[in-house]
Amino acid sequence: MPNGSSLAADLIVRNAKIATLDPTSRIVQAVAISGDRFVAVGSEAEIAALAGPNTREIDAKGRLVVPGLIDGHAHMDREGLKERIPSLAGCRSVADILKIIAALAEATPKGEWIVTMPVGDPPFFLGVPQNLKEGRLPNRKELDSVAPDHPVYIRAIWGHWRNTLPLLSVANTRALELAGISRNTLPPAPSIQIDKDPSTGDPTGVFTEFTFKPLVEKTLMKVVPQFTLDDRIAGLARSMEVYNSYGTTSVFEGHGIASEVLAAYQSLRAQGPLAVRSVLMFSPSWPSTDVETIRDMLADWGRWLTGRGMGDAYLRMCGLFTESDYSEENRLRALCGPYTGWAGFNFDAGLPEDIMVEMMVEAARLGIRVGSFSPRILDLFEKVDKKASIGEQRWLIEHIGVFTPDQIKRIRDLGLVVQAYSTRWIEQTGEMSRAQLGEEGAVNVLPMRNLIDAGVHVSLATDNVPPTLMVPIAHVITRKTAAGRPLAPSQAISRMEALATASREGAYLSFEEDVKGTIEPGKYADLAILNQDLLTCPEEHIADIRSVTTITGGRVVYEAS
Repeated sequence: MPNGSSLAADLIVRNAKIATLDPTSRIVQAVAISGDRFVAVGSEAEIAALAGPNTREIDAKGRLVVPGLIDGHAHMDREGLKERIPSLAGCRSVADILKIIAALAEATPKGEWIVTMPVGDPPFFLGVPQNLKEGRLPNRKELDSVAPDHPVYIRAIWGHWRNTLPLLSVANTRALELAGISRNTLPPAPSIQIDKDPSTGDPTGVFTEFTFKPLVEKTLMKVVPQFTLDDRIAGLARSMEVYNSYGTTSVFEGHGIASEVLAAYQSLRAQGPLAVRSVLMFSPSWPSTDVETIRDMLADWGRWLTGRGMGDAYLRMCGLFTESDYSEENRLRALCGPYTGWAGFNFDAGLPEDIMVEMMVEAARLGIRVGSFSPRILDLFEKVDKKASIGEQRWLIEHIGVFTPDQIKRIRDLGLVVQAYSTRWIEQTGEMSRAQLGEEGAVNVLPMRNLIDAGVHVSLATDNVPPTLMVPIAHVITRKTAAGRPLAPSQAISRMEALATASREGAYLSFEEDVKGTIEPGKYADLAILNQDLLTCPEEHIADIRSVTTITGGRVVYEAS
């Protein structure tokens, strides 16, 4: 008999190669689902015995079936938002851009805003403006020539999509006038440049930012229409479709979620079970940096963030994000609160380092887990642990990509969880790290082998660039940079280990290893049938793997057309 119940199943997936990721890493041929749970795994014959007259069967046609993937730092809400705004993807000249703006002006009532996505091709928007024939963006007069009766703004990218600077945006004359920007306007921060015509001193409409989180849109151009709640709800629903298409059935939002994004999640949850289970850390908007005020706030409302937090199997909020970034730039961005733009988190979640430590001590005493990627965060967590133990709370180090053997030991001893952002550390900046650290030092760049061998729990993450976990899975298997060269190949991990970091370890991240992350009786019936065999296909194909069928809680939420 198979492992599990003898009751008739609602759904059976058969003729499959099922990587269960259970404690013995079993590969089985079929799985039975009843309601929202797996009830049995085993051979074709064993699972066939659980079929009843109303059982639906899915023939996997020999394909690899994996536990639903879990993105450890997803920023899932951003993906669908990108489709709410006209795209400039594929433009290779100023003329190409003007043609799109002209068509938008034709279709938009006079006087209404035209706001587009940034120049460049998603997901990274590389090579701007050198990707244009002229090597520059259009200026305000060129935009005026095709849209004289509309305010026009071409947005800047979210800088961490590309992880290179500067960011560029451009406004036409009407947009500048509505924003009150003239030749006398001064940049609100040193990181912003307002391009001026050298002959007249008037703004050309082009803004240059030397900061990764767009600031112009929160200051000089804050008159630009904002994402509405309807935008966020529709965008989030679309995001879930995209993530499901890559086999993702759960996300963990470690950077924290602000109230305007939480409202979109709650709206979708009220409509029924979510296609992507979502565990959200909280992004606080601190009213001040007074220690006692912060302690009182945590004691007053923070207890609902402890452990697994508050919510249900599809939507929960637990723990909080913090950082020691109390910069003037973040304070300027926070002036637009509760609107957060692309971020989705509050810019006033940051605190001065000494206040941040006191806040974290109070959080530890209350049992509230904390995530951060502040500089020296390991040192800060150790300071907290000396005053209030964090050992069982699974505090989280995010986005940081260089760990020495000594730091790995300290991470293990504190019981910390690491969220691995491979796109940045291996693909985008891997060659830079090689040049700076040498081949020997590069061994410490996202050292997956050393982390896993030390017993540290590591969860892979996309950071939404791109939204498929198959890309970071490929990174940690091949270690290949954008130049196609392996970076510290001794730190590569096996394909099965990589799959585990994209599923089982994500469940550990959210205290849910008892209910998801593997294909075992009693756990949530979350799985993906893949179009290629991750365990055997050529390495160069891994990043392109997609899902044929994705199931969340026993429901088919995605089927490839």
